[in-house]
Amino acid sequence: MANTTFNGPVRSENGFESITINSSTGTVTTGPAFGISGVVAAPVALTDADTTLTAAANAGRVNFTPDVTADRTYTLPAPVAGLCFQFVYNGLAADGHDFIIDTGSDTNYFIGNIVFNDTAPGCSVVYPNGSSNSKLQVNVPGAASITVIAKDDTNWYVYGSLTGATAPAFADQ
Repeated sequence: MANTTFNGPVRSENGFESITINSSTGTVTTGPAFGISGVVAAPVALTDADTTLTAAANAGRVNFTPDVTADRTYTLPAPVAGLCFQFVYNGLAADGHDFIIDTGSDTNYFIGNIVFNDTAPGCSVVYPNGSSNSKLQVNVPGAASITVIAKDDTNWYVYGSLTGATAPAFADQ
């Protein structure tokens, strides 16, 4: 498909949509919409299954994690500077299992921190090692909001908070 360059304002009464088309199947996936309210991206309800995330379906959106029936891994795509994923636990009670955010490789490690609010009195900050920790295990969350942003084409910034009985943990593959 060709690119179109406009020299002057472009107007639309109902905004614009970003789409991708699968070259094999022709399936159209709608991305964020650009309208008078700014960028509008529908939230994503992640499933109770290990999932490989994609930029088209998950980036720039709030990804709600369910109360899972076993530990679940959500694997990020290859980092591209600015690619952003937000994870929010939306169970109705503290989860009995964990969700894991995985970069897929120790060369794509996390930089940042997670504030941990212990359900027993106490608060702490949990840090990755800054050289190889490529997994973040969100242990039995009561509440969680984690944001991951690609720093460049190698590493990921991470920040957020977790409330629960067990601190989150960073680890290598």
